[in-house]
Amino acid sequence: MANADFFKRVYDVVEQIPAGRVTSYGAIAKYLGTPRSSRAVGYAMNAAHSRPEVPAQRVVNRNGLLTGKHHFPGTNLMQQLLESEGIMVDKDQVQDFDEVFWDPLLELEALE
Repeated sequence: MANADFFKRVYDVVEQIPAGRVTSYGAIAKYLGTPRSSRAVGYAMNAAHSRPEVPAQRVVNRNGLLTGKHHFPGTNLMQQLLESEGIMVDKDQVQDFDEVFWDPLLELEALE
């Protein structure tokens, strides 16, 4: 099943995002060699909530907005999880986004 394989590849990347850092759906898609599949990465993140080893809160949109927050239980769980890792969030926007952004193309290339 291609979809399950893609989701697993997304999760493999997300599991490597360090605490205190975030990345975007598009950055993951580019790293996987499928730059037009940001939405599919989003679907994978929506399905990740049954997988506690996948830190889905660390994946935001390209502007640092918590667009996936509605898929977390409770009202502000995504924000609370990020703040517990030292990431500042104001009005669903990651603060200092450029400083906390983790680009898998740069961070993981040495692992390939």
